[in-house]
Amino acid sequence: MSYQQILFERSDRVATITLNRPEKLNAWTAQMDQEVRAAIATAEADADVRVIILTGAGRGFCAGADMSLLQDLAAGQHSAGVDQALGHHAPDVQRAGVRPDFQRKYSYFPSLSKPVIAAINGHAVGLGLILSLYCDLRFASSDAKFGTAFARRGLIAEYGMAWMLPRLVGHAHALDLLLSARLIDAAEAARMGLVNRVIPAETFAEEVRAYARELAQCVSPRSMAVIKKQVYNAMFQTLEEATVASEHAMRESLESDDFREGVAHFVEKRAPNFTGQ
Repeated sequence: MSYQQILFERSDRVATITLNRPEKLNAWTAQMDQEVRAAIATAEADADVRVIILTGAGRGFCAGADMSLLQDLAAGQHSAGVDQALGHHAPDVQRAGVRPDFQRKYSYFPSLSKPVIAAINGHAVGLGLILSLYCDLRFASSDAKFGTAFARRGLIAEYGMAWMLPRLVGHAHALDLLLSARLIDAAEAARMGLVNRVIPAETFAEEVRAYARELAQCVSPRSMAVIKKQVYNAMFQTLEEATVASEHAMRESLESDDFREGVAHFVEKRAPNFTGQ
């Protein structure tokens, strides 16, 4: 696929998807949505890719939906209608073994077998914040800013944000961010638990890539896929159900090539050569 609004590169078993409308702080469009979905599908299908990074070009991660589109919708001037204009659509294919919860428009990130890291280099606002919530890890530049924006636009908590945000930052913090729609800096985001880590802007890209490379080179891709699935499924399970599921997964892992390699490389004091099998 030819990309017009994103950049897509693969190196060191890491795929990096960069939202590339820096003059608009990477404001989201229907075309960008399609390109990101296509790039993620490509990375997911590539056996040589083990980690995905989502970031933005320039000063922003993603400043939310493109304001020109919102202006047209507010004026009733978008002939395509709201759903088509915003790129709303049902899942293309109902994937076997994936919860319906993780097959919606942006909630499909948790269903990927590979970890997705949000490298939040600048403003993550509105839809941009939602994108980061569905990533598995969130690393913030010290320059990053966060905000929900919706209540200040006459809108509501979109795309399941009212479900996801409280699970990351707690009920009180979620209501604060949603009702006030205020901007917070990276330090406050870290205190709330919204991001995993704040990294100085000067070394941000380098440190995020180093973390991603460590996952790609030192960790079993099979283990990452199973653990990710366990964690997201556990959000809907009782402790008993999660325990039973883990016992089944444990038996399967003990029969895997990656388990044998995990023991061998440790005993032999060498770098691992995991295959994902």
